Amino acid sequence: METMAKNDTGPDEGKPEYKADSIQVLKGLEAVRKRPGMYIGSTSENGLHHLVYEVVDNAIDEALAGHCDSINVTIHADNSITVQDNGRGIPVDQHPTEKMPAVEVALTMLHAGGKFDKSSYKVSGGLHGVGVSVVNALSERLEVLVDRDGQRHHMQFVRGKTTKKLTVLGKAKSTGTQIRFKPDPEIFTVLEFHYTTLADRLRQLAFLNQGVTITIKDEREQPAKAETFFAKGGLIQFVEWLNRNKRTLHPKPISFSATKDDVEVDLALQYEDGYNENTFTFVNNINTHEGGTHLTGFKSALTRTINDVAKRRDFLKKEGFTLSGEDIREGLTCVLHVKVREPQFEGQTKTKLGNSEVEGIVKTVVNEHLGSYLEEHPPVARNIIEKAVSAARAREAARKARDLVRKKSGLENAVLPGKLADCSYDDPAL
Repeated sequence: METMAKNDTGPDEGKPEYKADSIQVLKGLEAVRKRPGMYIGSTSENGLHHLVYEVVDNAIDEALAGHCDSINVTIHADNSITVQDNGRGIPVDQHPTEKMPAVEVALTMLHAGGKFDKSSYKVSGGLHGVGVSVVNALSERLEVLVDRDGQRHHMQFVRGKTTKKLTVLGKAKSTGTQIRFKPDPEIFTVLEFHYTTLADRLRQLAFLNQGVTITIKDEREQPAKAETFFAKGGLIQFVEWLNRNKRTLHPKPISFSATKDDVEVDLALQYEDGYNENTFTFVNNINTHEGGTHLTGFKSALTRTINDVAKRRDFLKKEGFTLSGEDIREGLTCVLHVKVREPQFEGQTKTKLGNSEVEGIVKTVVNEHLGSYLEEHPPVARNIIEKAVSAARAREAARKARDLVRKKSGLENAVLPGKLADCSYDDPAL
């Protein structure tokens, strides 16, 4: 339930009055439909695709809990979406306090779901502050099929409201959840899904979740376009894929995993001979585009570790300077994935991690494991440090060139004393 003030024009001065009846009470999913941007970021292209991510993330949470290894996404000809997984299936028994099937609670009530129960999921990404109920609220129609307890169950909704109660369609040989939804044209300014956008996200999820098979199929084309993503190599394979068309400085990505204070840190990195940094960060499978404390911790640890190794091996003795973070990250391709039990995100769309404790944990893990790796692999360390030194020299040369230009410009613009002034001629012919 959410409250919202409305404007009532007073009869005398024509100014809004703020009284008890100015407070609107939005029940159920009304608040989501009234202010969708608060829940999915926008009602344009990004928000539209976020609906798919929300449902897929719920399936991924089942995979993280060890109950799902197959996720299928289908774009239908009418631009509706089906997401199917072989997890346990959303519970269908009666909820003890809401007096309705648990699946109906999950799909029609904000802040409802198994992610709040720590015994159901240790870590989760599919909780966008509200869960899949937001997808239901912003869909013209939504259907759910749940295979559980040997039976197939079905429910149907229109704009977040239940139109067909939970019924049993027949027997089920396996378990899983299938959700099909069509975004509401009353809400969204864009209704067409982009295959490439969805495929890129699903490919990422396959890299982040070893052993999970994810497929995407587009029925809008004939014959239908389809891809299957499966990554046995995890983050190592992710980095290799990112660098597939580049010349790398060392043949295999550096990778390590560690758990500290209930935070899992997985990292893979590799340097290539280019000049750009290409770092991707994730928290519980969520792509944190704006970074956060995990990225801050990684950058700090990387800079410190590389400098420490360089000093111990006398790589910087002749140079007389310390390598900056910018120097060290030139040519870096990196994927950092942390799993946090109770992540704190800045903004509803989960693009920046705010947990302060994660920064120190990532620092410690990277310092220890990356430092050990570079000590044990001197040729790799040398290649990385030489690349950074080259970047530092280029940066220093560019700084000196800028200073020279500024000094020259300053001299040209300055008014010199008469004795030092340039010669001048009054003859117009000259």
